[in-house]
Amino acid sequence: MQAHSINAPLYVVTRTGTDDAIIAQALAILAQRISTGPIFASPSDIKAYLQLKTGGQEHETFTVLFLDSQHGLIADEELFRGTLNQTSVYPREVVKRALALNAASVVFSHNHPSGNCTPSRADESITQTLKAALHLVDVRVLDHIVVSATGALSMAEMGLM
Repeated sequence: MQAHSINAPLYVVTRTGTDDAIIAQALAILAQRISTGPIFASPSDIKAYLQLKTGGQEHETFTVLFLDSQHGLIADEELFRGTLNQTSVYPREVVKRALALNAASVVFSHNHPSGNCTPSRADESITQTLKAALHLVDVRVLDHIVVSATGALSMAEMGLM
């Protein structure tokens, strides 16, 4: 066994088919646990799950966690896919899907491939638009999580909700 110096990196990030298979297996285990028990106990649980799921993608995606009245997961769906630095989000489609699933609440998430998790003005604006649209049909917006490969930020924790 080779010793590591204090300044040596603890790991090297490489992407292989084996890594992708392990990540897919981890997501399957998480999804199974979520469907059989309480969803997420805290924003940190949600952030970790979403970062694992979408943080390393090379294009922006907009994901919605549809929840029941007890915050149990009904569905986890990527509703929109975009380019390197933007995704078009259509409030009508989000409302239609929430109603179809009979969701009581939702958590939004999108990734920033740039690595900067700070929500943009556009992120804040679409969140408020979606929140207003869903309010009309009694679906509560709990949070909007912005993720990257290196971190995740909760707009609710930042006071932006």
